Amino acid sequence: MLCKIVNLEEGMPTAREALLRLDRELALARRANVTLVKLIHGYGSKGVGGVLREEIQKELMHLARNGQIRAFIPGEEFRASNAESWALVQRHRPLRDDHDFNRGNRGITLVVL
Repeated sequence: MLCKIVNLEEGMPTAREALLRLDRELALARRANVTLVKLIHGYGSKGVGGVLREEIQKELMHLARNGQIRAFIPGEEFRASNAESWALVQRHRPLRDDHDFNRGNRGITLVVL
């Protein structure tokens, strides 16, 4: 498994800037035959939402519907009790040791290419 970690909140970008970086990073990952991208987008400075998180997940939903990504798993769903997450962990065993597995971290999202 090739996994890439992308910190989209670094430098405090606007949502538009983060979406442009997301597009660029996913394209680079595809070219490098990366199969999984872990996005760090944060969950807002007050912990009650976060514009980057919302906009990035909207875009990922669009990409999934159009077949441009296979799937995405929000951090709060990245746990053993979630069927899609568990199937991903079964295919990519090192994910069991990922710091965010079973932690409900809303500040990350996994993207399956």
